Amino acid sequence: MNPPRTDARRHHDPDVRGFASDNYAGAHPEVLAALAVANGGHQVAYGEDAYTENLQQVIRSHFGPTAEAFPVFNGTGANVVALQAVTDRWGAVICAESAHINVDEGGAPERVGGIKLLTVPTPDGKLTPELIDREAYGWDDEHRAMPQVVSLAQATELGTVYTPDEIRAICEHAHAHGMKVHVDGSRLANAAATLNVPLRTFTNAVGVDLLSLGGTKNGALFGEAVVVLDPDGIRRMKHLRKLSMQLASKMRFVSVQLEALLARDLWLRNARHANEMAQRLAEGVRAVHGVEILYPVQANAVFARLPHEVGERLRKRFRFYFWDEAAGDVRWMCSFDTTEDDVDTFVAALKEEMARWA
Repeated sequence: MNPPRTDARRHHDPDVRGFASDNYAGAHPEVLAALAVANGGHQVAYGEDAYTENLQQVIRSHFGPTAEAFPVFNGTGANVVALQAVTDRWGAVICAESAHINVDEGGAPERVGGIKLLTVPTPDGKLTPELIDREAYGWDDEHRAMPQVVSLAQATELGTVYTPDEIRAICEHAHAHGMKVHVDGSRLANAAATLNVPLRTFTNAVGVDLLSLGGTKNGALFGEAVVVLDPDGIRRMKHLRKLSMQLASKMRFVSVQLEALLARDLWLRNARHANEMAQRLAEGVRAVHGVEILYPVQANAVFARLPHEVGERLRKRFRFYFWDEAAGDVRWMCSFDTTEDDVDTFVAALKEEMARWA
């Protein structure tokens, strides 16, 4: 067989990095190497391959002996499939107003999943039993969508992190009302790195029923997984994943990436580095007069408020997003490949632009 040939050309500068999203980062070299290992020859399609089978053992080492992973293409797909698995057609999901499923998934949970979202305003992106109770009522009212699930994000959309005790309290409260608990874990690794505990400590050990496990933001090329922790919820997943167009035919290439991240400590190394860069960024930003950090920096995100004019000029030099353009609120994300030089250069540019504005 002739060696592979490619005519692909690079169309970007690989040394340029910004602070817009951890989705902007490429794939970790160890993940790319794992994809090459899984390539070649034939493997059974649709998840009956050796790599998906081995992934189950890896998942159980993190989430307990009853856990089962269902690899999917992306985070929105993971959330929609997971929430469908634990709701009836008349069911509803309680979540934070700022939750990704509410503001950043194009209405997919409601339009594709057919799930009513009951949103609660939160000061820091985190739900509490008291906040949940604002929408946890009316189970016998046929005129109201029935609350059946509490969905929380770990880490949250505002970069904050729940402690294990906080999640346990939510699980106990939800279960007492007959509701399941879902965790949107697109940045679950970053939360574990912050808490310095195993993944099980704030998932199956405290009562979480199922979660969406992120890979893309943690160094994968693509791919996430729905991890079912409660065996009673498994029966519907097989069919729902296909129905929701999230069943990969060549699933080995999703599974091997998750295996590469989770089988050893790559997931943790990547998350710790991203978090450390966010702390370095926050430290630099705090020294810039006139810029305010809005939320505790507990994962790999820094939210700040600065003059809108400064934000616009700075965005011409580094890509990032306004979180609330009217208020001048911005979000800066760090990734597994963010360097100290990236952070220091960005902080220096911020200081320059603030000095011009002053």
